[in-house]
Amino acid sequence: MAKRILVVDDERNIVDILRFNLEREGYEVLCAYDGGEALEAVRAQSPDLVLLDVMLPVMDGFSVLEEIRRTDRVTPVIMLTAREEERDKVLGLEIGADDYIVKPFSIRELLARVKTNVRRMDGIERQEAPAGSRLRAGALQLDPERMCAVKPGGETVALTGREYELIKFMAAEPGRIWSREELMSGVWNYEYYGDLRAVDVAVRRLREKLEDDPASPRYIVTKRGAGYFLAG
Repeated sequence: MAKRILVVDDERNIVDILRFNLEREGYEVLCAYDGGEALEAVRAQSPDLVLLDVMLPVMDGFSVLEEIRRTDRVTPVIMLTAREEERDKVLGLEIGADDYIVKPFSIRELLARVKTNVRRMDGIERQEAPAGSRLRAGALQLDPERMCAVKPGGETVALTGREYELIKFMAAEPGRIWSREELMSGVWNYEYYGDLRAVDVAVRRLREKLEDDPASPRYIVTKRGAGYFLAG
């Protein structure tokens, strides 16, 4: 069955271009032209990935993303934005976007990112783990069935798909220092590194969820000038 991509943009020529190229790659494409239509499509059609413009009528892309993430932590969302301000790019990642692409963008780059995120979700869905089983992640445990982390005291913390994949990747070698480039390549699976701020924001979000004091982390630790490591 073809994967379903929802394209949300109020510029119809952009939607038409994206629909043409995505359909040529074998995807089923849904279209929405404002924030309200986008939420209706998400709820009714359950797309496998959302390409979401920031500047939309009715409801802006950030608000749409917040609504999506209230009930759906895993469907990949890639923000499309013409804005150059760093705070706008970072805001989308902090709310729960998996990535963003700045307009004007290369169709080849966009298609590569769509393919990578769809493939990542396929990998998560294929994970086979006995009910109730957990994976060791340093001092933490991961619950593959519920896609959450379990702290040493037993507290369960819900994670987004990207956050879960990041900590799972680092858990393969606890104590190893991972550079931001290695994490971008290994977790985001891009053939290029893109904007490394996505890594920093994902680590910060994980710390805010997992750490008692995010400023003095116990689990995901920074090695200044080198990268991050998962403490054992």
